[in-house]
Amino acid sequence: MQKMTELLRLRDEHGEGTSGALVLGLPFLAGNRLNLDVYPNGCGHFLRLLKEQREEVVQVEFLRLSSNDCLIGTTLDSLPHLRHLKSLVLKGGHARDEFGCCQHGSLTSLPQAFGNLRCLTHLDLSFNRLSTLPSCILHLPSLSLLLVSHNRLEALPEDFGCLSKLTFFSAMKNQLRSLPLSIGELSMLQTLDLSENVLQLLPEEIGNLHNCTELDLSGNCLSSIPNSLANLKCLRRLHLHSNFLVTVPASLACLPSLSRLDLQNNCLRAIPTEIQALPFVRLQGNPLGETEPSLQAYNYEFSSRGLRRLFLSSGENSFIVTSEGCQVVLPCGILFFFPPGAVSDLLPICFQSLEPDPQWVKLRHHDVLLSTVLELQPHGFKFQQEVHIWMPFVFPQNLHQHEVVVRTFNGQSWSDLRTNVEQREGLTGLVAHCSVLHFSWFLVVSRLVQDECKVSAEGTLLFSSVDPHIKVIFPPGVTKDPRSVKMQVLPVSAEQINEITAEEVCLASPLLCLSQDSLVDFLKPVRIQLPLPLGVTGLNLDRSRLHLLHGDLEGQTWDDITSQVVLEFTHIYVVFEVTHFSWYWLWYTTKTYIEGIAKKVYERLRLYQVNFIALQRKKDPEQVLLQCVPRHKVDPVVKKLQQRYRGPEPSDMVEMFEGEQFFAAFERGISIDMDRPDCVDGRLSFIFYSHLKNMKEVYVTSPVDRKGQAVKGQVSFYRGAVPESVPENASRRRKGSDSLWLATLPIKLPQLKPRWDENASPLCGFSFPPLNLGSAETGYLTQANLLSIARRVGPDWQTIGLNLGLTYQQIERIGHNNREDLDKQILGMLFSWAQQNSEDPNCVSKLITAMKESGRQDIADEVETIIDLGRQKYSESIRRVGLEQESTTEDSAIAM
Repeated sequence: MQKMTELLRLRDEHGEGTSGALVLGLPFLAGNRLNLDVYPNGCGHFLRLLKEQREEVVQVEFLRLSSNDCLIGTTLDSLPHLRHLKSLVLKGGHARDEFGCCQHGSLTSLPQAFGNLRCLTHLDLSFNRLSTLPSCILHLPSLSLLLVSHNRLEALPEDFGCLSKLTFFSAMKNQLRSLPLSIGELSMLQTLDLSENVLQLLPEEIGNLHNCTELDLSGNCLSSIPNSLANLKCLRRLHLHSNFLVTVPASLACLPSLSRLDLQNNCLRAIPTEIQALPFVRLQGNPLGETEPSLQAYNYEFSSRGLRRLFLSSGENSFIVTSEGCQVVLPCGILFFFPPGAVSDLLPICFQSLEPDPQWVKLRHHDVLLSTVLELQPHGFKFQQEVHIWMPFVFPQNLHQHEVVVRTFNGQSWSDLRTNVEQREGLTGLVAHCSVLHFSWFLVVSRLVQDECKVSAEGTLLFSSVDPHIKVIFPPGVTKDPRSVKMQVLPVSAEQINEITAEEVCLASPLLCLSQDSLVDFLKPVRIQLPLPLGVTGLNLDRSRLHLLHGDLEGQTWDDITSQVVLEFTHIYVVFEVTHFSWYWLWYTTKTYIEGIAKKVYERLRLYQVNFIALQRKKDPEQVLLQCVPRHKVDPVVKKLQQRYRGPEPSDMVEMFEGEQFFAAFERGISIDMDRPDCVDGRLSFIFYSHLKNMKEVYVTSPVDRKGQAVKGQVSFYRGAVPESVPENASRRRKGSDSLWLATLPIKLPQLKPRWDENASPLCGFSFPPLNLGSAETGYLTQANLLSIARRVGPDWQTIGLNLGLTYQQIERIGHNNREDLDKQILGMLFSWAQQNSEDPNCVSKLITAMKESGRQDIADEVETIIDLGRQKYSESIRRVGLEQESTTEDSAIAM
């Protein structure tokens, strides 16, 4: 409050006090409403009202403020006191720049205390500068309307689906590239506006928004939409204009409530006849009916440069390049530019994304992998002009003195390409840009900053861009033939050394790595200048404590070469001469066995502290998520998962190398499905990469009978193969059964509850509650009828289930739960559908239609026969009891 008073006093001193006093005379507070966004200095008026009329202000239920106000930051801290607040508007756009454009507000976050506004149902944060959705919003239990349009959001939280009461959500004009899977949990959502973002793919879970009446996905980068949209039975308006759609599912025509379908300005060359026949569909701006010779399977559009642009969908793995050139965008966000003349004839290009295998992907010391491996074919083909590639990557957050490069494999060795890190229009995040004349394998890594120079007979000088105090002097005559020299520097702080050695008497200079492209030693000594360790100067130097260490290129051994070279000292530098290159490290310590200490420190500098987590899905405990997480990411990762998963606390901290293999084994009565390519001898194989997701989700089973008791098992993590470049002593410590174990976490499969489908049954051990599907007018199907139909269904049950409207997730769950019994899979599919549609009078006709769409006319005929027989029996029963003559017109119609 003192801060608020001081701010208001400063305002008054700048000449606004008088006008403010006049405005305060106006009736701001109208009942429970306070609209201050239209007044200059609205936040200042609010703070003054809160100070002078606090009892009335804290009862306000509707509040509007401008986020262009310079006092909005201070005002935010006071808003959580308004516990009765139901509607809050904190929009920008109230001010305009010199060109008349609306200026965004200054909001970049919200105080965590906002989560205490338990009554808040309407929140408008449009026209601000939010790059992430404030986490406090997810704690608003009553929130039903949320507007965050015209911000800078790149993603929504993974647990966004916890806003269970949300009915209206608008995030138009942001930078969203994908949606969280939990979006399907917004069961009450009626309006969803995601227009003018950069969405490339939609999750299947969006089809779970069963109450959605309007969905706006216009102005994105969608090339396809999921079939699950056909599940939105309440959808009235679907906006898909201004995307890159090349196909739309015919099932959209079956949406019963749809009254507007906007497909304008896409790349549709053909659409299903069912959709084209809809009276409310809009198709202007599509190349309908157009074809391109030899390129009919692809979708192109001409850019402003006259080049065709190709947007591939997730199911495609190839494309064709012509002599005219083109731009190509893969579903994963990788972008290619083939300039005109890069090829002289039609050239098919194949691509695939591969998981990195440490036996093949060789990382150098202190390298960090930032992407999966991209393979491009044909290998060996030489383009006539350089092809440009832009690859998205996981941006390294905590890697100082590193640089991002694209690394390529030529079939024998890996090499780094000249790389620029850029921000591409239409793509979120940064991308690594390189150009090549040959296609092979590509990945993105973060390496130590590398300085390079060409050394000729005239000599030269090479400085480090990381530490300018480090330099290498090449005298004239140092070489006969020119050679390339590379320098990398790894700063090592005193705190790091003290933490590893637990000694405060050890100091070290930055670690210097020098390499060259020649196997011949230099003709003359090369002078190297290193800074003395921090705190040591030429004036207080004790030379007996100074040690110059030489390491081999793999860092396996460190040798003290102090007595083998001549050290020259200045006030802050040491200079020495060498004739060949390797690793050099200057230490200042009283310890005698410095080689062993340096080896230990070097090894620890390459290790990552990690924790393991094992969580079970709340809705299905047999689904287990396993993940290895760097220590600093554990809390946010667990927080994101706790809405949908439960499990024990993360494991104790362990240390792992980048690229190290480890295994997860389920034990004590729990096992996993062995039919997995990543399962070795019953253990699930992982490769640890610090910046990639080391996560897998598996189904577990138990041979123990769970009808009488729960199964308390565990999952243990064990070391596997370590990278080849790991020091020998580290490898030795990983041999033997005790050293392979990393951590163990408990897993519990609950006792199975008695289920209605476990009683005696007429077929395959199944029994179901009484069913009477349909109506007297359309005819009825009973439990016995469905069992009879099930006998006719075969391996095509999944197709039938999808045509009946079951989701892919339901089909997958049914298949997994009954994976060894086809009959039970069929019964599970039919009766799941029957339970969901038991109240639908038209369900029988839908079953007949689904069978026909699935190519099972025989079953459709059988169902129609059953229905006709049922209607006949019903009519006869009415006549038999003497109701026919007395029946009303409506009854007569039903009887017929």
